[in-house]
Amino acid sequence: MSVTVTLAGPAPWGFRISGGRDFGKPIAVSQVAERGKAAAGGLRPGDVIVAINGEEAAAMLHVEAQNKIKQSPGQLRLRLDR
Repeated sequence: MSVTVTLAGPAPWGFRISGGRDFGKPIAVSQVAERGKAAAGGLRPGDVIVAINGEEAAAMLHVEAQNKIKQSPGQLRLRLDR
């Protein structure tokens, strides 16, 4: 099931990711902080990140995805496969 989550910024967003092209795995949410913005927005561990602010994530290296998330301006929009 595809879901879009929009988090109001600024960072920190309150979640960690794993995977990336360099690991041969899709980028996924690995951890969500209990009282963070990600938890309030409905992000869950195991969600696969398909797009970050409209940019497809499938071909991103881990560090590229991390930087896109960290440097996201006022809001962060994630398209997820759940």
